[in-house]
Amino acid sequence: QESTERLQYWENLGRTQAELLNVEPHFLPIFTRDDAHNPAFVDVIANSALMYMSGGDPHYLAETLIHTPVWKAIEENWRTGASLAGCSAGAMAMSAHIPNFRFTKRPPTPGFNLLSNIRVIPHFNKFFRWIPDSAAKVLLHAPDDITVVGIDELTALVKRSGHNNWLVHGEAKVHILQGNPTQQLLHGESINL
Repeated sequence: QESTERLQYWENLGRTQAELLNVEPHFLPIFTRDDAHNPAFVDVIANSALMYMSGGDPHYLAETLIHTPVWKAIEENWRTGASLAGCSAGAMAMSAHIPNFRFTKRPPTPGFNLLSNIRVIPHFNKFFRWIPDSAAKVLLHAPDDITVVGIDELTALVKRSGHNNWLVHGEAKVHILQGNPTQQLLHGESINL
């Protein structure tokens, strides 16, 4: 689990983004599986228009939420039209499996399986400076039916309900590394994944 200071950082980041969107944020301190069974959190999630999962450890995030009432509320709300956003670990956990890039001998952790054919590598323009080559190989090696997507910092890949294409927003690039023709996309460009 993250330090108190790091948790405060993620809370502040989410609050700042909510204020930029002119919406009222509701920070839910869901740090453990016990927290993910809290009915009060389930009620807040069920009535949310936008749910945001921040960064940290994608394995811990998935293991904390999967098969809990909170996750059921998130998934149900998303499937019925609410928006779901993930930053860093939150984006990685949306895949079917999260590669164990810190412990390369361990099998992948089951993810939320919302993006079953996509693997996200966040912070792409910085990530490979932070991890050893062996960890990078784990992230980049995916089954043939998986599209590996690197998303630079200050950049987002957005799919709107009812649309097939994903649209790039932000200051940097989205990199399609495997599964589709290799390419780099800039703000305003779209791709069908």
